[in-house]
Amino acid sequence: MQETMQTYLQQSATDAVLISTPENVFYLTGFDSEPHERLLGAVYFKEGEPLIICPQMEVPDAKRASGFSNVIGYYDTQNSMDVLAEAMKARGVKSLAIEKHQLNVARYENLVGHFSQQAISGFDAKMNHIRVIKNEDELTKLREAAKLADFAVQVGVDAIAEGKTELEILGEVEAAVKNKGYDMSFSTMVLTGLNSASPHGTPGHNKVQKGDMVLFDLGVIYEGYCSDITRTVAFGEPTAAQKEIYDTVLAANEGAIAEIKPGVTAAHLDKTARDIITNAGYGEYFPHRLGHGLGISVHEFPDISGTNDMKLEENMVFTIEPGIYKGDVTGVRIEDDVVVTKDGVEILTKFPKQLTIIR
Repeated sequence: MQETMQTYLQQSATDAVLISTPENVFYLTGFDSEPHERLLGAVYFKEGEPLIICPQMEVPDAKRASGFSNVIGYYDTQNSMDVLAEAMKARGVKSLAIEKHQLNVARYENLVGHFSQQAISGFDAKMNHIRVIKNEDELTKLREAAKLADFAVQVGVDAIAEGKTELEILGEVEAAVKNKGYDMSFSTMVLTGLNSASPHGTPGHNKVQKGDMVLFDLGVIYEGYCSDITRTVAFGEPTAAQKEIYDTVLAANEGAIAEIKPGVTAAHLDKTARDIITNAGYGEYFPHRLGHGLGISVHEFPDISGTNDMKLEENMVFTIEPGIYKGDVTGVRIEDDVVVTKDGVEILTKFPKQLTIIR
């Protein structure tokens, strides 16, 4: 990665790049840390070894994980941006690129005070381009993360019983994943009954009842890489209205996946799924984009939406997750993690998509 970053710098009029998104620091250096409100950054220069800046208490971990000898620590009593700016000036930096979507206003203003607004440029698009194509090691980890997501959904389905609450089922899912030695990649959703019609609903004390659809949205982290799966199952025989909604979402999911191959646009995938749902009469009940990129972050570049004309390339990884949320009937979402292959698609999430009915 050092070579990639230095090549960029040598071809640009920029002296250094500051990477401050924790996921991108991990991607580039191997150092995985959640700094909370503190600054974590990796700085790459046109020549010489890059540096990491982190809280003083994390310096040994940063050196061990990254192999960098140049790790600068700061104490909570210090202004981390001043420490960083002085380190860059010592390396002759007069201009730098930053992640504009990550750096907060206060830290940006601090940098402007040391350099100038004209000397600071954006690196977000380049970083997205670097990360969007997964290598074989990343794909292997994403496949394993998807297997763990399939396992977690099965645990949840097996835990469904009349009178159990969403939180009780959720607890069983997360405990099973923890017992395997892994963490969830985001806050698990278990939504039952009409609560399933909230796309980002909050699990609570709602009890599963016969006739409910139960929606699971979850993911697991495997060696720093995330999975993200949604499955909706029926507890008891579904009504005709519930079944129609489920079948429509399934058709949208499978229809979009069937279109995946290099050269197709993200917007085309969104339109394919949205047209199926709209033509079935449920267009107003599909309020979100079709999917999002997946990797170290559970939501990353690219955006799979009707506004993105970006063409798919081999080894891009993203989700396909159409949904219908009709508040007086049910909510259904079916989500898969997919990889663009040389001539088509590989589906990473394997949990069955034909409607599971628990009797």
